[in-house]
Amino acid sequence: MKSALVLGAGGFIGSHLVKRLKSEGFYVRGVDLKHPEFGETEADEFIIGDLRQNAVVDEVMFSPFQNITFEGSFGLKTDKAGFDEVYQLAADMGGAGFVFSGDNDAEIMHNSATINLNVAEWAVRHNVQKLFYSSSACMYPEHNQMDPDNPNCAEGSAYPAAPDSEYGWEKLFSERLFMAFARNHKLNVRIARFHNIFGIEGTWTGGREKAPAAMCRKVCESANGGEIEMWGDGKQTRSFLYIDECIEGVRRLMNSDFTDPVNIGSDEMVTINQLLQIVVDESGKDISVKHIPGPLGVRGRNSDNNLIKEKLGWAPDYKLKDGMIKTYYWIKEQYEKSQN
Repeated sequence: MKSALVLGAGGFIGSHLVKRLKSEGFYVRGVDLKHPEFGETEADEFIIGDLRQNAVVDEVMFSPFQNITFEGSFGLKTDKAGFDEVYQLAADMGGAGFVFSGDNDAEIMHNSATINLNVAEWAVRHNVQKLFYSSSACMYPEHNQMDPDNPNCAEGSAYPAAPDSEYGWEKLFSERLFMAFARNHKLNVRIARFHNIFGIEGTWTGGREKAPAAMCRKVCESANGGEIEMWGDGKQTRSFLYIDECIEGVRRLMNSDFTDPVNIGSDEMVTINQLLQIVVDESGKDISVKHIPGPLGVRGRNSDNNLIKEKLGWAPDYKLKDGMIKTYYWIKEQYEKSQN
């Protein structure tokens, strides 16, 4: 039986990944500060632990299966080799209101960088066979994303570096960190730059939710004939990837030999106004929009999928509308439960 360690397994993407790995026959250990928010974990074991703590990362990296003695790259001996696969999804993150407000920059950078420094070191010490790191499209240069109709997010456009947020800078640093460990310590790494992952069982309230979930919640909260507030003019563009496609991309990347960073995202670009309209139309409500100032991020962003098609022979093709409708009805159910 192959073994997998999912760091951040209590989060949105992590909890879905655990389910996929279990369906493929893996023994899965999940680690997070919290259990999944919307149901029981399917992991074989789930450890509540703070990955900013060196000792915690050391402990959770021990594989439950293998018992061999080896000399690690850091000169340490251990009686257990590491997991077949480690997925590093743990990070301090949220939607635009959390990432772009400027109020959380120090914590975002410190917490996420500390986790990644610990994970890189102990993955080598414990002889992890393969490691996945979830980066973000936020690491792309801001100056390439000022035109909402023609953003440039090709993987090769990452340098000269100029992310639009400290969150993006930390993601870029951590990419470089894991690539350095790959070169110097033979850590077998895969890196994906996620583009706005959404779907069922994701955070939909509380301030850290992403735009698709926030739109669905606001439509649920609004009465027929009501009004919804939206940050900015709504003409900024994005692409959004449904969670099932994200997990499929991650598994395909991990099963490949491609080791450079690659986009995992949809190339179906829409304005934020169009994103909201999908939900409004499905609700059947007559709702108007009030545009207000707020944190926005870049003016335009869309996944460039040329490289993933070339290297993996695959790219996401699930329609945004279908994913948004699924997500809307799931959030509608959650909202109605919260009102009872």
